Amino acid sequence: MEAEVLFEQRGAIGLITLNRPKALNALTLGMCLAMRDALKAWAVDPAVTAVVVRGAGEKAFCAGGDIRFLHDSGKAGDGGALQFWADEYRLNTLIKRYPKPYIALVDGIVMGGGVGVSAHGSHWVATEKTLFAMPETGIGLFPDVGGTYFLPRLPGKVGIYLGLTGARLKAADCVHAGIASHFVPSAALDGLVERLAAGEAVDAALAAVATDAGPAPIDANRAAIDRLFAGDSVEAILAALDADGSDFGKAQAATLRTKSPTSMKFTLRQLQEGARLDFEDCMRLEYRLTQAIVTGHDFYEGVRAVIIDKDQAPRWQPAALEEVTPAIVNAAFATPPQGDLDLAA
Repeated sequence: MEAEVLFEQRGAIGLITLNRPKALNALTLGMCLAMRDALKAWAVDPAVTAVVVRGAGEKAFCAGGDIRFLHDSGKAGDGGALQFWADEYRLNTLIKRYPKPYIALVDGIVMGGGVGVSAHGSHWVATEKTLFAMPETGIGLFPDVGGTYFLPRLPGKVGIYLGLTGARLKAADCVHAGIASHFVPSAALDGLVERLAAGEAVDAALAAVATDAGPAPIDANRAAIDRLFAGDSVEAILAALDADGSDFGKAQAATLRTKSPTSMKFTLRQLQEGARLDFEDCMRLEYRLTQAIVTGHDFYEGVRAVIIDKDQAPRWQPAALEEVTPAIVNAAFATPPQGDLDLAA
C-alpha cells in the first residue's frame, strides 16, 4: 500500500503530497504525525529553505479530517477522537509558527482539516479548481483547526458568515477575503514547484506565475454580509436575515435553519472570543469544545445524516436555538478538569 502522505526533499524545498486521492486526501492521525515529524526535521535542515504542500489527484487538496473515524471513536469512547484533535491542533500550531516559508498549493477542494494544514502557512495559493468551505455546523461540529483565529480576522463579518453558514468560496472569493495570498493557474503549479526547488526566492517565484483571479462574486454581497451578520447572538443574526427580505437574506436564513443550533451557538461565541486571543489560546479553546462535542448528541447525528445514511435530515437535540441555554454554552467553554491541551507535546 502506498503511503498516505509522501515526503520528498527536492532541491531547496521539502515537498509534502497528501496522498489519499480516493478519500479526497482527508487527514488521518498517521498523516498528522508524519507531517509533524517531517516539518520539525526540515525546520532545522539548512538545505531546506521552504516547504510546499499539495494534494494528490485531480479533485482535492484536502477535504477535511477523517470524520468517520472521529464519529466511530467518539461513540466508542476509546479516546481516539480526542487524540486525533490534539495532534491535529499541534500540527496546525507548528505550521502557524513555522520558521520557513510554507506554501500550500490548494488545487481543488479544501475544507475543515485541509484548511488547517494550509491557511496558517505563509503562502496560500488558489487555482481555478479551488473550492473552500468550513461546513462544520452542518454536521454538529464547529469550524476548528484554527478557524477560531483566522475566521474573525477576515474582512468585516465574512468569517462569521462562513463559519455559521458553511458557504463555499471559489478562487476569486478566497483572494478577495484574504484567505488566498495568490492565484496561480493549475497548469502552472508544476513550474512553480520547480522554481522553488531550484532555490528561487518564494515571492519572486510566485510573482512570476501568479495572475488575476478575476471578479469575486462575494463582493456583491459584502455590504449585506457585514450588516446582517453583525448581531451579537445567533437569534439576532437570524432575525436580521428574516427582516431583510432580500433573496440573499432569505437564502442565508434558510441555510441557518438547517444547521445544528448548538453548533451555531458554539461557533458564534468561538469566533467572538477568538478575535481577542492569540493563536495558541485559540487552539486550546477548540480542544475544550471538542470535549463537549464528543459527549454531546449533534456531531454523531450530523455525521449519520450527511455521511453515513446520507438522508440529509439530521434531528438536532436541542432542536431550537432558544433551547441551547447559556449554561450549555458556558459549560463547553469552561476549562476541562484535566486542563488545557499542551500544544508542545
